[in-house]
Amino acid sequence: MRQIQIGNVTETVVERADYPPQRLQTILGPETVAVLGYGVQGRGQSLNMKDNGIKVIIGQREKTRSWDLAVQDGWVPGQTLFPLEEAAQRGTIVQYLLSDAGQKEFWPRLKPHLTAGKALYFSHGFSIVYSDQTGVVPPKDIDVILVAPKGSGTTVRRLFLEGKGINASFAVHQDATGKARERALALGIAIGSGYLFETTFQKEVFSDLTGERGVLMGAIYGLWLAQYEVLREHGHSPSEAFNETVEEATQSLYPLIAENGMDWMYANCSTTAQRGALDWFRRFRDAAKPVFEELYRKVAEGEETRRVLEANSRSDYRQQLEKELKEVADSEMWQAGAVVRSLRPERAAKSKG
Repeated sequence: MRQIQIGNVTETVVERADYPPQRLQTILGPETVAVLGYGVQGRGQSLNMKDNGIKVIIGQREKTRSWDLAVQDGWVPGQTLFPLEEAAQRGTIVQYLLSDAGQKEFWPRLKPHLTAGKALYFSHGFSIVYSDQTGVVPPKDIDVILVAPKGSGTTVRRLFLEGKGINASFAVHQDATGKARERALALGIAIGSGYLFETTFQKEVFSDLTGERGVLMGAIYGLWLAQYEVLREHGHSPSEAFNETVEEATQSLYPLIAENGMDWMYANCSTTAQRGALDWFRRFRDAAKPVFEELYRKVAEGEETRRVLEANSRSDYRQQLEKELKEVADSEMWQAGAVVRSLRPERAAKSKG
C-alpha cells in the first residue's frame, strides 16, 4: 500500500503488488465467485478473474444474446454457466452485475440465496444507496462490498490483456464476517485493477452519476455539439468542423493530457492556443458550474435514479433507446465522424492491405 499526497489530503492506495497471485489464492481460493449478468462489466471482470486462477461461474438468463456470448467465450452450461438463481445459490461471493433496473427486478429472487457468510459484490452503489427506490436491503449476516472500475468492462479486459490495469475504487458497506475488506481488495486486483482507492457506496454513486452525465459523456458531447454547430453555421465544412471539435481532441490532445497533465499541454502548445485557452477556460467553468451544481443536487436527492428506473422499466424502453441512438448516429456530426475515422492512417493502411 502506498500513501499519496494531493495538496493537503493524504490518501492510501492499494496496488497490484500488494496482492500477488499467491495472496489472491489464499483469500479467494476457497471461494466460488458467481457473476450475475454477462454484460460489459460481467464479461470483462469474469474473464480476468478466470485468467487469474479464480473459481468463477456465470449466472445469466437463458436464451439471451449474453448467454450465447458466454458460451462462445468458453463458459460451459451446467458446469460454469447457469441460470441466475442457480448461480447465486452456488456462489459464496455473488457479483451483482445486472443493470440497475435489472437488480431491482431480480432482487426478490436473489435474496433467499444470500445465506450467512456469503459476500454480495457490486460495481456501482446505485441499488444500495437508493434502496428506498430499489428495495435492495441485504441480510445482516453477509458482507456487502464494492469494486468500481473507472471505465467500461471493455477497457477492464483490454488493459488486463495488455498487462496493464484500470483504476478502481472499493468500499465496504457491511462486514459480517470480518473479512469483507480483504475480499473486496483481492477481488479488485483479480478483476484487473492496477490500483484501488477507498470510497463509500454513497460517494461512488454520487460521483459516478455526476461524471457520466457530465464530462465523461453528457457534458462533453454537449460541448462538442455546440462547437460543431457554431462552426457549421459559419460556413465551415463538416470534416473541418469535426476535425477541430472531436478528432484533434481525442486523437492528439486528450492522450497527451492523460500522459502529462493539462499544465504540460498548455506549456507545449502554440502561444496563440496557450493564450486563448488560459483566457477562456474560466468562462466555460463559470458557465458550466451552475449546471453541475444542479446535476449533483438531483443525483443526491434521487431524482436521477427515479428517472433511470422509470425509463428502464418501460416495456418499450429498448425501442425508444434505439431510436435515440439512431438519431445520434444519423446526425451530420457523427456521419462526418465515420468518414474522418475511416481516413485515419492505420485504417487506410488496413484497407489497402
